[in-house]
Amino acid sequence: MDHEHTPACGCDVSLERVDMARRRLMMGATSVAAAGLVAASAGSAEAASDEARALYADPAEPGLPQVDMKIEPGHTALVVTDPQIDFLSKDGVTWGVVGESVTEQGTVDNIERLFAAAKAAGMPVFISPHYYYPHDHKWQFEGTLEKTMHAIGMFDRPGPLSLDDFEGSGADWMPQYKQYIEDGETVICSPHKIYGPAQNDLNLQLRKRGIDKVILAGMSANLCTQAHLYELLELGFEVAVVRDATAGAKVPEGDGYLAAIINFRMVANGVWWTDDAVQRIARAA
Repeated sequence: MDHEHTPACGCDVSLERVDMARRRLMMGATSVAAAGLVAASAGSAEAASDEARALYADPAEPGLPQVDMKIEPGHTALVVTDPQIDFLSKDGVTWGVVGESVTEQGTVDNIERLFAAAKAAGMPVFISPHYYYPHDHKWQFEGTLEKTMHAIGMFDRPGPLSLDDFEGSGADWMPQYKQYIEDGETVICSPHKIYGPAQNDLNLQLRKRGIDKVILAGMSANLCTQAHLYELLELGFEVAVVRDATAGAKVPEGDGYLAAIINFRMVANGVWWTDDAVQRIARAA
Protein backbone atom coordinates (compact mmCIF):
# COMPACT_ATOMS: atom_id res chain seq x y z
CA MET A 1 0.00 0.00 0.00
CA ASP A 2 1.53 3.32 -0.95
CA HIS A 3 2.08 6.06 1.58
CA GLU A 4 -0.44 8.50 0.09
CA HIS A 5 -3.41 6.76 1.73
CA THR A 6 -1.97 5.18 4.85
CA PRO A 7 -4.72 4.00 7.22
CA ALA A 8 -5.68 6.06 10.25
CA CYS A 9 -4.04 6.02 13.67
CA GLY A 10 -1.54 8.85 13.60
CA CYS A 11 -1.30 8.75 9.83
CA ASP A 12 -1.09 11.25 7.03
CA VAL A 13 -4.63 11.85 5.79
CA SER A 14 -3.82 14.75 3.47
CA LEU A 15 -4.74 12.69 0.41
CA GLU A 16 -8.02 10.98 1.29
CA ARG A 17 -9.48 10.72 -2.21
CA VAL A 18 -8.94 7.47 -4.06
CA ASP A 19 -9.51 7.74 -7.80
CA MET A 20 -10.95 4.86 -9.78
CA ALA A 21 -7.70 3.98 -11.52
CA ARG A 22 -5.93 3.65 -8.19
CA ARG A 23 -8.81 1.61 -6.82
CA ARG A 24 -8.37 -0.87 -9.66
CA LEU A 25 -4.69 -1.20 -8.81
CA MET A 26 -5.57 -1.81 -5.17
CA MET A 27 -8.12 -4.39 -6.13
CA GLY A 28 -5.61 -6.16 -8.32
CA ALA A 29 -3.02 -6.19 -5.57
CA THR A 30 -5.41 -7.79 -3.10
CA SER A 31 -6.96 -10.32 -5.47
CA VAL A 32 -4.05 -12.29 -6.90
CA ALA A 33 -4.76 -15.41 -4.85
CA ALA A 34 -8.46 -15.47 -5.66
CA ALA A 35 -8.38 -14.28 -9.27
CA GLY A 36 -8.06 -17.76 -10.72
CA LEU A 37 -11.07 -18.95 -8.74
CA VAL A 38 -13.45 -16.29 -10.00
CA ALA A 39 -12.17 -15.44 -13.47
CA ALA A 40 -14.24 -18.06 -15.21
CA SER A 41 -17.43 -17.12 -13.40
CA ALA A 42 -17.22 -13.35 -13.08
CA GLY A 43 -19.90 -12.75 -15.70
CA SER A 44 -23.61 -12.34 -15.11
CA ALA A 45 -24.86 -14.21 -12.08
CA GLU A 46 -27.99 -16.33 -12.03
CA ALA A 47 -29.29 -18.67 -9.34
CA ALA A 48 -27.12 -20.32 -6.74
CA SER A 49 -25.14 -23.10 -8.38
CA ASP A 50 -25.86 -26.74 -7.58
CA GLU A 51 -22.37 -27.02 -6.13
CA ALA A 52 -22.97 -24.09 -3.79
CA ARG A 53 -26.35 -25.46 -2.69
CA ALA A 54 -24.71 -28.76 -1.84
CA LEU A 55 -21.70 -27.20 -0.13
CA TYR A 56 -23.83 -25.00 2.15
CA ALA A 57 -26.84 -27.32 2.47
CA ASP A 58 -28.79 -27.38 5.70
CA PRO A 59 -28.20 -30.40 7.92
CA ALA A 60 -30.37 -33.40 7.06
CA GLU A 61 -31.28 -33.79 10.71
CA PRO A 62 -31.28 -30.37 12.41
CA GLY A 63 -30.49 -30.34 16.10
CA LEU A 64 -32.28 -27.06 16.79
CA PRO A 65 -36.00 -26.15 16.73
CA GLN A 66 -37.15 -25.08 13.27
CA VAL A 67 -38.90 -21.70 13.30
CA ASP A 68 -40.23 -19.50 10.52
CA MET A 69 -41.55 -16.00 9.86
CA LYS A 70 -44.87 -15.13 8.27
CA ILE A 71 -45.09 -12.05 6.07
CA GLU A 72 -47.73 -9.58 7.22
CA PRO A 73 -48.60 -6.87 4.66
CA GLY A 74 -48.12 -3.42 6.12
CA HIS A 75 -45.82 -4.72 8.82
CA THR A 76 -43.09 -6.37 6.72
CA ALA A 77 -40.31 -4.70 4.74
CA LEU A 78 -37.35 -5.68 2.58
CA VAL A 79 -34.06 -4.36 3.97
CA VAL A 80 -30.97 -4.53 1.76
CA THR A 81 -27.51 -3.79 3.14
CA ASP A 82 -24.74 -2.37 0.96
CA PRO A 83 -26.10 -3.05 -2.56
CA GLN A 84 -23.05 -1.22 -3.86
CA ILE A 85 -20.42 -1.63 -6.55
CA ASP A 86 -17.50 -2.20 -4.17
CA PHE A 87 -19.15 -5.39 -2.90
CA LEU A 88 -21.07 -6.74 -5.90
CA SER A 89 -19.21 -5.80 -9.07
CA LYS A 90 -16.05 -7.23 -10.56
CA ASP A 91 -14.99 -3.56 -10.70
CA GLY A 92 -15.31 -3.25 -6.92
CA VAL A 93 -12.30 -3.23 -4.62
CA THR A 94 -13.39 -6.39 -2.77
CA TRP A 95 -14.12 -8.60 -5.78
CA GLY A 96 -10.91 -10.56 -5.28
CA VAL A 97 -12.18 -11.95 -1.98
CA VAL A 98 -15.99 -11.89 -2.37
CA GLY A 99 -16.30 -12.58 -6.11
CA GLU A 100 -16.30 -16.36 -5.83
CA SER A 101 -19.10 -16.34 -3.25
CA VAL A 102 -21.14 -13.67 -5.06
CA THR A 103 -20.91 -15.69 -8.26
CA GLU A 104 -21.70 -19.10 -6.83
CA GLN A 105 -24.70 -17.80 -4.86
CA GLY A 106 -26.08 -15.75 -7.77
CA THR A 107 -26.20 -12.86 -5.31
CA VAL A 108 -26.44 -9.98 -7.78
CA ASP A 109 -29.48 -11.33 -9.61
CA ASN A 110 -31.09 -12.64 -6.44
CA ILE A 111 -31.02 -9.20 -4.82
CA GLU A 112 -32.62 -7.77 -7.95
CA ARG A 113 -35.35 -10.43 -7.85
CA LEU A 114 -36.15 -9.41 -4.28
CA PHE A 115 -36.32 -5.74 -5.27
CA ALA A 116 -38.68 -6.56 -8.16
CA ALA A 117 -40.89 -8.80 -6.01
CA ALA A 118 -41.17 -6.24 -3.21
CA LYS A 119 -42.01 -3.42 -5.62
CA ALA A 120 -44.63 -5.53 -7.41
CA ALA A 121 -46.23 -6.39 -4.06
CA GLY A 122 -46.14 -2.83 -2.73
CA MET A 123 -43.83 -3.91 0.09
CA PRO A 124 -41.70 -1.11 1.60
CA VAL A 125 -38.01 -1.28 0.74
CA PHE A 126 -35.20 0.14 2.88
CA ILE A 127 -31.52 0.49 2.00
CA SER A 128 -28.84 0.61 4.69
CA PRO A 129 -25.78 1.87 2.79
CA HIS A 130 -22.13 2.08 3.74
CA TYR A 131 -20.15 5.27 3.10
CA TYR A 132 -16.85 6.62 4.33
CA TYR A 133 -16.03 10.33 4.33
CA PRO A 134 -12.60 11.94 4.83
CA HIS A 135 -13.23 12.46 8.55
CA ASP A 136 -13.82 8.70 8.95
CA HIS A 137 -10.23 8.10 7.87
CA LYS A 138 -9.06 10.01 10.94
CA TRP A 139 -10.33 7.43 13.42
CA GLN A 140 -7.67 6.68 16.04
CA PHE A 141 -8.31 2.93 16.27
CA GLU A 142 -9.76 0.30 13.95
CA GLY A 143 -10.65 -3.35 13.81
CA THR A 144 -9.06 -5.64 11.23
CA LEU A 145 -11.58 -5.10 8.47
CA GLU A 146 -12.15 -1.44 9.28
CA LYS A 147 -8.43 -0.96 8.69
CA THR A 148 -8.68 -2.88 5.43
CA MET A 149 -11.72 -0.96 4.17
CA HIS A 150 -10.13 2.39 4.90
CA ALA A 151 -6.83 1.36 3.31
CA ILE A 152 -8.40 0.31 -0.01
CA GLY A 153 -10.75 3.30 -0.23
CA MET A 154 -13.86 1.19 0.07
CA PHE A 155 -17.16 3.12 -0.18
CA ASP A 156 -15.27 6.41 -0.19
CA ARG A 157 -17.09 9.67 -0.84
CA PRO A 158 -15.63 13.19 -0.64
CA GLY A 159 -18.05 14.25 2.09
CA PRO A 160 -21.55 13.84 3.51
CA LEU A 161 -22.86 16.88 1.60
CA SER A 162 -21.31 16.07 -1.76
CA LEU A 163 -22.14 13.63 -4.53
CA ASP A 164 -19.07 14.59 -6.56
CA ASP A 165 -17.79 11.55 -8.47
CA PHE A 166 -20.46 9.33 -6.89
CA GLU A 167 -21.90 8.06 -10.17
CA GLY A 168 -20.16 4.81 -11.07
CA SER A 169 -17.87 4.87 -8.04
CA GLY A 170 -17.49 2.00 -5.62
CA ALA A 171 -19.97 3.70 -3.28
CA ASP A 172 -22.67 3.86 -5.98
CA TRP A 173 -25.50 1.34 -6.33
CA MET A 174 -25.16 -1.53 -8.74
CA PRO A 175 -26.59 -0.16 -12.00
CA GLN A 176 -29.40 -2.71 -12.28
CA TYR A 177 -30.72 -1.74 -8.85
CA LYS A 178 -31.10 1.96 -9.54
CA GLN A 179 -34.59 1.64 -11.02
CA TYR A 180 -35.75 0.23 -7.68
CA ILE A 181 -33.68 2.32 -5.27
CA GLU A 182 -34.17 5.66 -7.00
CA ASP A 183 -37.92 5.37 -7.65
CA GLY A 184 -38.86 7.95 -5.03
CA GLU A 185 -40.41 5.32 -2.76
CA THR A 186 -37.43 3.38 -1.41
CA VAL A 187 -36.14 4.63 1.94
CA ILE A 188 -32.39 5.24 1.77
CA CYS A 189 -31.18 5.39 5.35
CA SER A 190 -28.20 7.29 6.63
CA PRO A 191 -24.99 5.25 6.32
CA HIS A 192 -23.86 2.70 8.83
CA LYS A 193 -20.17 3.05 9.60
CA ILE A 194 -18.79 -0.29 10.70
CA TYR A 195 -21.16 -3.26 10.28
CA GLY A 196 -24.47 -2.84 12.08
CA PRO A 197 -27.22 -0.19 12.05
CA ALA A 198 -26.61 1.09 15.59
CA GLN A 199 -25.32 4.41 14.22
CA ASN A 200 -27.79 5.01 11.39
CA ASP A 201 -31.54 5.67 11.24
CA LEU A 202 -32.76 2.28 9.97
CA ASN A 203 -34.58 1.43 13.22
CA LEU A 204 -36.26 4.83 13.29
CA GLN A 205 -37.36 4.63 9.67
CA LEU A 206 -38.76 1.12 10.11
CA ARG A 207 -40.63 1.98 13.32
CA LYS A 208 -42.07 5.18 11.81
CA ARG A 209 -43.59 3.03 9.07
CA GLY A 210 -45.04 0.49 11.49
CA ILE A 211 -42.65 -2.25 10.39
CA ASP A 212 -41.83 -5.04 12.84
CA LYS A 213 -40.82 -7.79 10.40
CA VAL A 214 -37.84 -7.66 8.07
CA ILE A 215 -36.74 -9.69 5.07
CA LEU A 216 -32.98 -9.14 5.09
CA ALA A 217 -30.57 -9.39 2.16
CA GLY A 218 -27.43 -7.70 0.85
CA MET A 219 -23.74 -7.64 1.61
CA SER A 220 -21.71 -8.91 3.25
CA ALA A 221 -22.98 -12.10 4.86
CA ASN A 222 -20.92 -12.40 8.04
CA LEU A 223 -20.29 -8.65 8.39
CA CYS A 224 -22.95 -6.03 7.69
CA THR A 225 -25.79 -8.45 6.96
CA GLN A 226 -25.19 -10.50 10.08
CA ALA A 227 -24.67 -7.37 12.21
CA HIS A 228 -27.98 -5.97 10.96
CA LEU A 229 -29.66 -9.26 11.81
CA TYR A 230 -28.38 -9.19 15.38
CA GLU A 231 -29.21 -5.53 15.97
CA LEU A 232 -32.72 -5.85 14.53
CA LEU A 233 -33.40 -8.93 16.66
CA GLU A 234 -32.23 -7.06 19.77
CA LEU A 235 -34.61 -4.23 18.87
CA GLY A 236 -37.59 -6.58 18.75
CA PHE A 237 -37.97 -7.22 15.01
CA GLU A 238 -38.65 -10.60 13.43
CA VAL A 239 -36.05 -11.20 10.73
CA ALA A 240 -35.84 -13.69 7.89
CA VAL A 241 -32.53 -13.75 6.00
CA VAL A 242 -32.41 -14.59 2.29
CA ARG A 243 -29.41 -16.85 2.21
CA ASP A 244 -28.55 -16.68 -1.50
CA ALA A 245 -29.10 -12.92 -1.70
CA THR A 246 -25.89 -12.36 0.25
CA ALA A 247 -22.31 -13.62 0.00
CA GLY A 248 -19.08 -13.48 1.95
CA ALA A 249 -15.33 -13.18 1.65
CA LYS A 250 -13.18 -16.27 1.29
CA VAL A 251 -9.76 -15.63 2.81
CA PRO A 252 -7.08 -17.71 4.55
CA GLU A 253 -8.78 -16.91 7.85
CA GLY A 254 -11.93 -18.72 6.70
CA ASP A 255 -15.11 -18.72 4.62
CA GLY A 256 -17.20 -15.73 5.70
CA TYR A 257 -20.31 -17.04 3.97
CA LEU A 258 -20.18 -20.36 5.82
CA ALA A 259 -19.69 -18.56 9.12
CA ALA A 260 -22.77 -16.44 8.40
CA ILE A 261 -24.97 -19.35 7.34
CA ILE A 262 -24.22 -21.16 10.59
CA ASN A 263 -25.20 -18.10 12.59
CA PHE A 264 -28.28 -17.39 10.47
CA ARG A 265 -29.53 -20.89 11.26
CA MET A 266 -28.99 -20.34 14.96
CA VAL A 267 -30.59 -16.93 15.44
CA ALA A 268 -32.82 -15.81 12.53
CA ASN A 269 -36.59 -16.22 12.49
CA GLY A 270 -36.31 -17.67 9.01
CA VAL A 271 -33.58 -18.60 6.52
CA TRP A 272 -35.02 -18.56 3.01
CA TRP A 273 -33.84 -19.11 -0.54
CA THR A 274 -34.65 -16.32 -2.99
CA ASP A 275 -37.13 -18.54 -4.86
CA ASP A 276 -39.05 -19.07 -1.64
CA ALA A 277 -38.85 -15.41 -0.59
CA VAL A 278 -40.17 -14.18 -3.95
CA GLN A 279 -43.11 -16.60 -3.80
CA ARG A 280 -43.92 -15.64 -0.22
CA ILE A 281 -43.84 -11.93 -1.06
CA ALA A 282 -46.18 -12.44 -4.03
CA ARG A 283 -48.63 -14.59 -2.05
CA ALA A 284 -48.78 -12.06 0.77
CA ALA A 285 -49.50 -9.09 -1.51
